[in-house]
Amino acid sequence: MTEIISPASLHRILGIAPSTPLCPADMASALKVAFCRAPDLSPRLERFTAALLDALRSCGSSVSTEPEPGGRYAPGTVVIAPGTFPDHLLPINRVSTLYNNIIVGVFDEPPPVFPGDLPQKTLDAVVGRLAWDMVHLVIYVTEGSWTVCSMNGGVTTFDTPVPDPVDVIGSLVPKLTAQVVPPRAGEIDIRHGALDTSSDRFIALVRDFRESARIWEGNPLLMNHTSREDLAYRNDFYRKIVARYLDERTGMSYGFLARQLPSLPSTAHDTDADAGTGDDSAVEVRIAGKNLLVPIPEVRVVTTRSGCRKTSIDCRHDLVETGLTRGRIWLSTPQGIPEGTSVRPSFDTLTIVAHALGNAMVSSILQALRPGDLFTKRLASGGASMTHWHHYLEEDQVPDGHRVHGCENPPVSCSTPQSAAYSLLGKLGALERAIIDGMEFLGDIHVEPGHGTNLVGTLTLAEAAAQLNGGMAVSVSPA
Repeated sequence: MTEIISPASLHRILGIAPSTPLCPADMASALKVAFCRAPDLSPRLERFTAALLDALRSCGSSVSTEPEPGGRYAPGTVVIAPGTFPDHLLPINRVSTLYNNIIVGVFDEPPPVFPGDLPQKTLDAVVGRLAWDMVHLVIYVTEGSWTVCSMNGGVTTFDTPVPDPVDVIGSLVPKLTAQVVPPRAGEIDIRHGALDTSSDRFIALVRDFRESARIWEGNPLLMNHTSREDLAYRNDFYRKIVARYLDERTGMSYGFLARQLPSLPSTAHDTDADAGTGDDSAVEVRIAGKNLLVPIPEVRVVTTRSGCRKTSIDCRHDLVETGLTRGRIWLSTPQGIPEGTSVRPSFDTLTIVAHALGNAMVSSILQALRPGDLFTKRLASGGASMTHWHHYLEEDQVPDGHRVHGCENPPVSCSTPQSAAYSLLGKLGALERAIIDGMEFLGDIHVEPGHGTNLVGTLTLAEAAAQLNGGMAVSVSPA
Protein backbone atom coordinates (compact mmCIF):
# COMPACT_ATOMS: atom_id res chain seq x y z
CA MET A 1 0.00 0.00 0.00
CA THR A 2 2.81 2.42 0.75
CA GLU A 3 3.76 2.47 -2.96
CA ILE A 4 0.81 4.80 -3.65
CA ILE A 5 1.98 7.47 -1.19
CA SER A 6 5.32 7.56 0.59
CA PRO A 7 5.58 7.38 4.41
CA ALA A 8 7.08 10.88 4.34
CA SER A 9 3.98 12.17 2.53
CA LEU A 10 1.67 10.47 5.04
CA HIS A 11 3.54 12.30 7.78
CA ARG A 12 3.29 15.64 6.01
CA ILE A 13 -0.42 15.54 5.25
CA LEU A 14 -1.78 13.62 8.28
CA GLY A 15 1.00 13.72 10.87
CA ILE A 16 1.50 9.92 10.75
CA ALA A 17 5.10 9.23 11.76
CA PRO A 18 7.18 7.73 8.91
CA SER A 19 8.33 5.02 11.33
CA THR A 20 4.74 3.81 11.94
CA PRO A 21 4.75 0.06 11.13
CA LEU A 22 2.02 -0.93 8.68
CA CYS A 23 2.76 -4.65 8.17
CA PRO A 24 2.77 -7.40 10.84
CA ALA A 25 6.49 -8.20 10.49
CA ASP A 26 7.45 -4.58 11.14
CA MET A 27 4.94 -4.39 13.99
CA ALA A 28 6.40 -7.50 15.64
CA SER A 29 9.99 -6.32 15.36
CA ALA A 30 9.04 -3.01 17.02
CA LEU A 31 7.34 -4.69 20.00
CA LYS A 32 8.95 -4.73 23.44
CA VAL A 33 7.15 -7.17 25.73
CA ALA A 34 7.45 -7.68 29.50
CA PHE A 35 6.06 -10.59 31.55
CA CYS A 36 4.27 -9.91 34.83
CA ARG A 37 2.69 -12.95 36.47
CA ALA A 38 0.10 -13.07 39.23
CA PRO A 39 1.08 -14.84 42.49
CA ASP A 40 -0.65 -18.12 41.58
CA LEU A 41 -1.04 -19.48 38.06
CA SER A 42 -2.87 -22.61 36.99
CA PRO A 43 -0.84 -25.21 35.05
CA ARG A 44 -2.86 -24.28 31.95
CA LEU A 45 -1.89 -20.60 32.23
CA GLU A 46 1.74 -21.58 32.83
CA ARG A 47 1.76 -23.58 29.58
CA PHE A 48 -0.15 -20.97 27.62
CA THR A 49 1.90 -17.94 28.62
CA ALA A 50 5.19 -19.79 28.08
CA ALA A 51 4.03 -20.66 24.55
CA LEU A 52 2.81 -17.10 23.97
CA LEU A 53 6.16 -15.58 24.94
CA ASP A 54 7.99 -18.11 22.73
CA ALA A 55 5.69 -17.23 19.82
CA LEU A 56 6.37 -13.52 20.29
CA ARG A 57 10.12 -14.16 20.30
CA SER A 58 9.83 -16.21 17.11
CA CYS A 59 7.98 -13.29 15.50
CA GLY A 60 10.94 -11.01 16.23
CA SER A 61 9.63 -9.21 19.33
CA SER A 62 11.81 -8.38 22.31
CA VAL A 63 10.57 -10.35 25.34
CA SER A 64 11.75 -10.00 28.93
CA THR A 65 10.69 -12.05 31.93
CA GLU A 66 12.79 -10.05 34.39
CA PRO A 67 11.46 -7.07 36.40
CA GLU A 68 12.39 -3.73 34.89
CA PRO A 69 14.85 -1.48 36.79
CA GLY A 70 12.99 0.72 39.24
CA GLY A 71 9.98 -1.57 39.19
CA ARG A 72 8.12 0.42 36.51
CA TYR A 73 7.54 -0.51 32.89
CA ALA A 74 9.11 1.85 30.40
CA PRO A 75 6.84 3.73 27.96
CA GLY A 76 6.08 1.59 24.93
CA THR A 77 6.36 -1.72 26.79
CA VAL A 78 3.52 -4.23 26.36
CA VAL A 79 2.84 -6.07 29.62
CA ILE A 80 1.60 -9.68 29.43
CA ALA A 81 -0.12 -10.27 32.79
CA PRO A 82 -1.53 -13.77 33.32
CA GLY A 83 -3.66 -14.61 36.33
CA THR A 84 -5.75 -12.71 38.87
CA PHE A 85 -3.95 -9.97 40.80
CA PRO A 86 -4.77 -8.43 44.17
CA ASP A 87 -5.29 -4.68 44.01
CA HIS A 88 -1.82 -3.68 45.19
CA LEU A 89 -0.10 -5.88 42.57
CA LEU A 90 -2.11 -4.87 39.50
CA PRO A 91 0.29 -4.07 36.61
CA ILE A 92 -1.45 -0.71 36.04
CA ASN A 93 0.26 0.42 39.26
CA ARG A 94 3.67 0.00 37.61
CA VAL A 95 3.25 1.65 34.21
CA SER A 96 5.21 4.82 33.46
CA THR A 97 2.47 6.55 31.48
CA LEU A 98 -1.27 6.11 31.11
CA TYR A 99 -1.27 5.95 27.31
CA ASN A 100 2.00 4.26 26.35
CA ASN A 101 1.76 0.84 27.97
CA ILE A 102 -0.68 -1.82 26.80
CA ILE A 103 -1.55 -4.36 29.50
CA VAL A 104 -2.83 -7.78 28.41
CA GLY A 105 -4.78 -9.76 31.00
CA VAL A 106 -4.72 -13.56 30.53
CA PHE A 107 -7.30 -15.67 32.37
CA ASP A 108 -7.96 -19.39 32.75
CA GLU A 109 -11.69 -19.29 31.97
CA PRO A 110 -14.07 -19.12 29.00
CA PRO A 111 -14.90 -15.70 27.56
CA PRO A 112 -18.06 -13.99 28.89
CA VAL A 113 -19.58 -13.82 25.40
CA PHE A 114 -21.81 -16.25 23.56
CA PRO A 115 -22.91 -16.86 19.94
CA GLY A 116 -26.03 -14.88 19.20
CA ASP A 117 -25.31 -12.12 21.73
CA LEU A 118 -26.13 -8.66 20.41
CA PRO A 119 -23.03 -6.48 19.83
CA GLN A 120 -23.89 -4.14 22.72
CA LYS A 121 -24.13 -7.03 25.18
CA THR A 122 -20.80 -8.42 24.00
CA LEU A 123 -19.15 -5.01 24.27
CA ASP A 124 -20.47 -4.37 27.78
CA ALA A 125 -19.22 -7.78 28.98
CA VAL A 126 -15.75 -7.22 27.54
CA VAL A 127 -15.38 -3.63 28.75
CA GLY A 128 -16.60 -4.60 32.20
CA ARG A 129 -13.71 -7.05 32.57
CA LEU A 130 -11.20 -4.55 31.21
CA ALA A 131 -12.27 -1.98 33.82
CA TRP A 132 -12.24 -4.43 36.72
CA ASP A 133 -8.74 -5.78 36.03
CA MET A 134 -7.39 -2.50 34.60
CA VAL A 135 -6.16 -4.04 31.35
CA HIS A 136 -6.44 -2.93 27.71
CA LEU A 137 -6.78 -6.36 26.11
CA VAL A 138 -7.90 -9.69 27.57
CA ILE A 139 -7.16 -13.28 26.55
CA TYR A 140 -9.37 -16.11 27.80
CA VAL A 141 -7.81 -19.59 27.81
CA THR A 142 -9.71 -22.90 27.86
CA GLU A 143 -8.68 -26.52 27.34
CA GLY A 144 -8.82 -26.36 23.54
CA SER A 145 -8.96 -22.67 22.56
CA TRP A 146 -7.95 -19.12 23.37
CA THR A 147 -9.96 -15.96 22.73
CA VAL A 148 -8.78 -12.35 22.37
CA CYS A 149 -11.23 -9.59 23.38
CA SER A 150 -10.47 -5.93 22.74
CA MET A 151 -11.79 -2.58 23.91
CA ASN A 152 -13.73 -2.06 20.68
CA GLY A 153 -15.79 -5.20 21.24
CA GLY A 154 -13.78 -7.38 18.88
CA VAL A 155 -13.74 -11.10 19.77
CA THR A 156 -11.39 -13.53 18.02
CA THR A 157 -11.18 -17.22 18.96
CA PHE A 158 -8.44 -19.67 17.98
CA ASP A 159 -9.17 -23.39 18.28
CA THR A 160 -5.74 -24.40 19.56
CA PRO A 161 -4.70 -25.02 23.20
CA VAL A 162 -1.57 -22.85 22.89
CA PRO A 163 -0.78 -19.94 20.55
CA ASP A 164 0.59 -20.61 17.09
CA PRO A 165 3.16 -18.01 15.90
CA VAL A 166 1.13 -17.51 12.69
CA ASP A 167 -1.95 -16.53 14.71
CA VAL A 168 0.12 -14.40 17.07
CA ILE A 169 1.77 -12.31 14.35
CA GLY A 170 -1.36 -12.14 12.20
CA SER A 171 -3.91 -11.23 14.85
CA LEU A 172 -2.47 -10.47 18.28
CA VAL A 173 0.65 -8.48 17.35
CA PRO A 174 -1.31 -5.80 15.44
CA LYS A 175 -3.55 -5.26 18.49
CA LEU A 176 -0.45 -4.77 20.64
CA THR A 177 1.28 -2.37 18.27
CA ALA A 178 -0.60 0.84 19.00
CA GLN A 179 -2.73 1.77 21.97
CA VAL A 180 -6.17 3.33 21.58
CA VAL A 181 -5.83 6.93 22.74
CA PRO A 182 -7.92 10.08 22.32
CA PRO A 183 -6.45 13.08 20.51
CA ARG A 184 -4.21 14.80 23.02
CA ALA A 185 -4.08 18.43 24.08
CA GLY A 186 -2.11 20.45 21.57
CA GLU A 187 -2.75 18.05 18.68
CA ILE A 188 -6.09 19.63 17.71
CA ASP A 189 -7.20 23.26 17.67
CA ILE A 190 -10.53 23.63 19.52
CA ARG A 191 -12.76 26.44 18.24
CA HIS A 192 -15.42 26.92 20.91
CA GLY A 193 -18.81 28.08 19.61
CA ALA A 194 -17.58 28.42 16.03
CA LEU A 195 -20.15 26.08 14.44
CA ASP A 196 -23.17 28.08 13.28
CA THR A 197 -26.16 25.80 13.85
CA SER A 198 -28.60 28.35 12.41
CA SER A 199 -27.24 28.41 8.86
CA ASP A 200 -29.26 26.97 5.98
CA ARG A 201 -26.41 24.60 5.20
CA PHE A 202 -26.38 23.20 8.73
CA ILE A 203 -30.18 22.84 8.89
CA ALA A 204 -30.12 20.84 5.64
CA LEU A 205 -27.51 18.50 7.13
CA VAL A 206 -29.59 18.11 10.28
CA ARG A 207 -32.41 16.58 8.24
CA ASP A 208 -30.05 13.89 6.93
CA PHE A 209 -28.62 13.11 10.38
CA ARG A 210 -32.11 12.84 11.88
CA GLU A 211 -33.41 10.58 9.15
CA SER A 212 -30.33 8.37 9.37
CA ALA A 213 -30.74 8.11 13.15
CA ARG A 214 -34.39 7.14 12.72
CA ILE A 215 -33.47 4.28 10.41
CA TRP A 216 -30.57 3.09 12.56
CA GLU A 217 -32.72 3.12 15.71
CA GLY A 218 -34.15 -0.28 14.83
CA ASN A 219 -30.76 -1.83 14.07
CA PRO A 220 -28.77 -3.19 17.06
CA LEU A 221 -25.55 -3.23 15.05
CA LEU A 222 -24.92 0.47 15.73
CA MET A 223 -23.79 0.32 19.34
CA ASN A 224 -24.57 3.39 21.36
CA HIS A 225 -22.82 3.94 24.63
CA THR A 226 -21.17 2.04 27.45
CA SER A 227 -21.31 4.34 30.47
CA ARG A 228 -18.25 4.33 32.69
CA GLU A 229 -20.56 4.91 35.67
CA ASP A 230 -22.25 1.57 35.02
CA LEU A 231 -18.97 -0.35 35.25
CA ALA A 232 -17.72 -2.07 38.40
CA TYR A 233 -14.37 -0.97 39.81
CA ARG A 234 -12.17 -2.36 42.58
CA ASN A 235 -12.04 1.05 44.27
CA ASP A 236 -12.36 4.79 43.60
CA PHE A 237 -8.68 5.08 42.63
CA TYR A 238 -9.17 2.81 39.62
CA ARG A 239 -12.45 4.54 38.78
CA LYS A 240 -10.45 7.78 38.48
CA ILE A 241 -7.80 6.07 36.34
CA VAL A 242 -10.46 4.94 33.85
CA ALA A 243 -11.93 8.47 33.79
CA ARG A 244 -8.50 9.91 33.02
CA TYR A 245 -7.87 7.31 30.33
CA LEU A 246 -11.15 8.25 28.66
CA ASP A 247 -10.24 11.94 28.82
CA GLU A 248 -13.09 12.48 31.33
CA ARG A 249 -15.69 11.23 28.85
CA THR A 250 -18.87 9.79 30.31
CA GLY A 251 -18.14 6.47 28.68
CA MET A 252 -17.26 4.74 25.45
CA SER A 253 -19.34 5.40 22.34
CA TYR A 254 -18.78 3.31 19.24
CA GLY A 255 -19.30 4.29 15.63
CA PHE A 256 -19.94 7.68 14.04
CA LEU A 257 -22.07 9.41 11.42
CA ALA A 258 -20.49 12.23 9.41
CA ARG A 259 -21.11 14.49 6.43
CA GLN A 260 -18.18 15.91 4.50
CA LEU A 261 -19.01 19.38 3.18
CA PRO A 262 -18.92 19.97 -0.59
CA SER A 263 -15.45 20.33 -2.03
CA LEU A 264 -14.53 21.80 -5.41
CA PRO A 265 -11.73 19.77 -7.01
CA SER A 266 -8.31 21.13 -7.92
CA THR A 267 -7.10 19.05 -10.82
CA ALA A 268 -4.11 16.80 -10.23
CA HIS A 269 -1.38 16.96 -12.85
CA ASP A 270 1.64 15.04 -14.04
CA THR A 271 4.67 15.40 -11.78
CA ASP A 272 6.97 15.84 -14.78
CA ALA A 273 5.55 19.32 -15.25
CA ASP A 274 6.53 20.28 -11.70
CA ALA A 275 9.67 18.26 -11.13
CA GLY A 276 11.77 19.80 -8.40
CA THR A 277 9.24 22.44 -7.31
CA GLY A 278 8.83 20.95 -3.81
CA ASP A 279 5.19 22.12 -3.63
CA ASP A 280 4.05 21.77 0.01
CA SER A 281 0.40 22.19 -0.97
CA ALA A 282 0.37 18.98 -3.01
CA VAL A 283 1.45 15.37 -2.62
CA GLU A 284 2.88 12.91 -5.13
CA VAL A 285 0.64 9.92 -5.80
CA ARG A 286 1.50 6.93 -7.96
CA ILE A 287 -1.75 5.53 -9.33
CA ALA A 288 -2.83 3.55 -12.40
CA GLY A 289 0.60 3.92 -13.99
CA LYS A 290 0.64 7.70 -13.52
CA ASN A 291 2.77 9.89 -11.27
CA LEU A 292 0.47 12.72 -10.25
CA LEU A 293 0.88 15.77 -8.06
CA VAL A 294 -2.39 15.94 -6.14
CA PRO A 295 -3.43 19.19 -4.36
CA ILE A 296 -4.11 18.97 -0.62
CA PRO A 297 -7.18 21.12 0.06
CA GLU A 298 -8.89 22.09 3.28
CA VAL A 299 -11.51 19.50 4.23
CA ARG A 300 -14.48 20.01 6.56
CA VAL A 301 -16.73 17.40 8.12
CA VAL A 302 -19.81 17.69 10.34
CA THR A 303 -19.87 14.64 12.60
CA THR A 304 -21.59 13.25 15.65
CA ARG A 305 -20.18 14.37 18.97
CA SER A 306 -18.05 11.84 20.80
CA GLY A 307 -20.24 10.13 23.41
CA CYS A 308 -23.67 11.03 22.01
CA ARG A 309 -26.35 8.47 21.17
CA LYS A 310 -26.15 8.04 17.41
CA THR A 311 -29.77 6.88 17.16
CA SER A 312 -31.16 9.84 19.13
CA ILE A 313 -29.29 12.92 17.95
CA ASP A 314 -30.03 16.29 19.53
CA CYS A 315 -28.69 18.57 16.84
CA ARG A 316 -28.28 21.49 19.26
CA HIS A 317 -25.22 19.88 20.81
CA ASP A 318 -24.64 16.41 19.30
CA LEU A 319 -23.00 17.63 16.08
CA VAL A 320 -19.55 19.18 15.76
CA GLU A 321 -17.38 20.18 12.83
CA THR A 322 -13.86 18.90 12.31
CA GLY A 323 -11.40 19.39 9.51
CA LEU A 324 -7.88 19.77 8.22
CA THR A 325 -6.33 23.09 7.23
CA ARG A 326 -2.69 23.27 6.12
CA GLY A 327 -1.88 20.04 7.88
CA ARG A 328 -3.54 21.02 11.18
CA ILE A 329 -6.68 19.28 12.53
CA TRP A 330 -9.30 21.44 14.22
CA LEU A 331 -12.68 20.98 15.95
CA SER A 332 -15.52 23.51 16.12
CA THR A 333 -18.18 23.18 18.81
CA PRO A 334 -21.78 24.42 18.33
CA GLN A 335 -22.96 27.88 19.26
CA GLY A 336 -25.02 28.01 22.46
CA ILE A 337 -24.08 24.51 23.59
CA PRO A 338 -25.79 23.73 26.95
CA GLU A 339 -23.58 24.22 29.98
CA GLY A 340 -22.05 20.99 31.23
CA THR A 341 -22.13 19.24 27.85
CA SER A 342 -18.88 17.34 27.37
CA VAL A 343 -17.29 17.97 23.98
CA ARG A 344 -14.17 15.95 23.27
CA PRO A 345 -12.52 15.11 19.94
CA SER A 346 -13.61 11.67 18.76
CA PHE A 347 -11.13 8.83 19.15
CA ASP A 348 -11.72 8.38 15.39
CA THR A 349 -10.87 11.98 14.44
CA LEU A 350 -7.74 11.08 12.46
CA THR A 351 -9.59 8.37 10.53
CA ILE A 352 -12.48 10.75 9.76
CA VAL A 353 -10.08 13.39 8.45
CA ALA A 354 -8.14 10.76 6.47
CA HIS A 355 -11.31 9.63 4.70
CA ALA A 356 -12.31 13.23 3.93
CA LEU A 357 -8.87 14.06 2.59
CA GLY A 358 -8.93 10.85 0.55
CA ASN A 359 -12.27 11.82 -0.99
CA ALA A 360 -10.87 15.21 -2.04
CA MET A 361 -7.77 13.55 -3.51
CA VAL A 362 -9.93 11.03 -5.40
CA SER A 363 -11.89 13.95 -6.86
CA SER A 364 -8.70 15.69 -8.03
CA ILE A 365 -7.31 12.47 -9.55
CA LEU A 366 -10.55 11.74 -11.40
CA GLN A 367 -10.67 15.34 -12.62
CA ALA A 368 -7.30 14.70 -14.27
CA LEU A 369 -7.88 11.16 -15.56
CA ARG A 370 -11.65 11.08 -16.17
CA PRO A 371 -12.95 14.69 -16.47
CA GLY A 372 -16.64 15.01 -15.74
CA ASP A 373 -16.70 11.89 -13.53
CA LEU A 374 -19.84 11.52 -11.40
CA PHE A 375 -17.96 11.26 -8.07
CA THR A 376 -16.31 14.64 -8.67
CA LYS A 377 -19.63 16.27 -9.53
CA ARG A 378 -21.40 14.85 -6.48
CA LEU A 379 -18.61 15.75 -4.05
CA ALA A 380 -18.65 19.32 -5.39
CA SER A 381 -22.42 19.70 -5.12
CA GLY A 382 -23.44 17.63 -2.08
CA GLY A 383 -20.30 16.47 -0.33
CA ALA A 384 -19.99 12.90 0.96
CA SER A 385 -21.16 10.81 3.88
CA MET A 386 -19.29 8.53 6.31
CA THR A 387 -20.91 5.81 8.41
CA HIS A 388 -18.83 3.75 10.84
CA TRP A 389 -20.19 0.85 12.88
CA HIS A 390 -18.70 -2.22 14.54
CA HIS A 391 -19.98 -4.90 12.19
CA TYR A 392 -19.73 -5.90 8.53
CA LEU A 393 -21.79 -5.84 5.36
CA GLU A 394 -23.29 -8.72 3.47
CA GLU A 395 -22.34 -8.84 -0.19
CA ASP A 396 -25.79 -7.65 -1.32
CA GLN A 397 -25.52 -4.58 0.93
CA VAL A 398 -22.58 -3.04 -0.96
CA PRO A 399 -23.94 0.03 -2.81
CA ASP A 400 -23.41 0.34 -6.56
CA GLY A 401 -20.11 1.96 -7.50
CA HIS A 402 -18.48 1.29 -4.10
CA ARG A 403 -15.24 -0.67 -3.87
CA VAL A 404 -14.40 -2.88 -0.87
CA HIS A 405 -10.91 -2.79 0.64
CA GLY A 406 -9.12 -3.58 3.89
CA CYS A 407 -10.11 -7.23 4.40
CA GLU A 408 -6.46 -8.32 4.31
CA ASN A 409 -5.17 -5.52 6.57
CA PRO A 410 -3.75 -6.35 10.00
CA PRO A 411 -6.51 -6.10 12.64
CA VAL A 412 -5.25 -2.98 14.38
CA SER A 413 -7.21 -1.33 17.13
CA CYS A 414 -9.47 1.53 16.16
CA SER A 415 -8.29 5.12 16.48
CA THR A 416 -4.66 4.34 15.70
CA PRO A 417 -2.36 5.95 13.09
CA GLN A 418 -2.39 2.63 11.24
CA SER A 419 -6.17 2.77 10.92
CA ALA A 420 -5.99 6.26 9.39
CA ALA A 421 -3.20 5.18 7.02
CA TYR A 422 -5.22 2.17 5.87
CA SER A 423 -8.24 4.45 5.31
CA LEU A 424 -6.38 6.75 2.90
CA LEU A 425 -4.13 4.20 1.19
CA GLY A 426 -6.96 1.69 0.81
CA LYS A 427 -9.27 4.29 -0.72
CA LEU A 428 -6.67 5.25 -3.32
CA GLY A 429 -5.99 1.58 -4.03
CA ALA A 430 -9.72 1.01 -4.55
CA LEU A 431 -9.83 3.97 -6.93
CA GLU A 432 -6.88 2.54 -8.85
CA ARG A 433 -8.68 -0.77 -9.35
CA ALA A 434 -11.80 1.03 -10.53
CA ILE A 435 -9.78 3.07 -13.05
CA ILE A 436 -7.93 0.02 -14.37
CA ASP A 437 -11.18 -1.96 -14.63
CA GLY A 438 -12.96 0.94 -16.33
CA MET A 439 -15.58 0.98 -13.56
CA GLU A 440 -17.42 3.83 -11.91
CA PHE A 441 -16.20 4.93 -8.46
CA LEU A 442 -18.80 6.43 -6.13
CA GLY A 443 -17.27 5.52 -2.78
CA ASP A 444 -15.52 2.83 -0.78
CA ILE A 445 -16.18 0.25 1.92
CA HIS A 446 -13.23 0.22 4.31
CA VAL A 447 -13.32 -3.07 6.24
CA GLU A 448 -11.38 -3.06 9.51
CA PRO A 449 -10.82 -6.72 10.50
CA GLY A 450 -11.77 -7.47 14.09
CA HIS A 451 -13.26 -4.01 14.41
CA GLY A 452 -15.90 -2.81 11.95
CA THR A 453 -16.64 -0.98 8.71
CA ASN A 454 -16.51 2.51 7.22
CA LEU A 455 -19.03 3.16 4.44
CA VAL A 456 -17.90 6.30 2.64
CA GLY A 457 -19.21 7.88 -0.55
CA THR A 458 -21.73 10.03 -2.31
CA LEU A 459 -24.83 8.53 -0.68
CA THR A 460 -26.54 10.61 1.99
CA LEU A 461 -26.40 9.26 5.54
CA ALA A 462 -30.07 8.27 5.27
CA GLU A 463 -29.48 6.43 1.99
CA ALA A 464 -26.50 4.61 3.52
CA ALA A 465 -28.58 3.65 6.58
CA ALA A 466 -31.38 2.35 4.35
CA GLN A 467 -28.86 0.30 2.35
CA LEU A 468 -27.62 -1.31 5.56
CA ASN A 469 -31.12 -1.85 6.90
CA GLY A 470 -32.49 -3.85 4.01
CA GLY A 471 -33.59 -1.01 1.78
CA MET A 472 -35.91 0.67 4.30
CA ALA A 473 -37.67 3.60 2.69
CA VAL A 474 -36.06 7.00 3.11
CA SER A 475 -38.19 10.07 3.71
CA VAL A 476 -36.52 13.24 4.87
CA SER A 477 -38.12 14.63 8.02
CA PRO A 478 -38.45 18.39 8.46
CA ALA A 479 -35.62 20.05 10.34
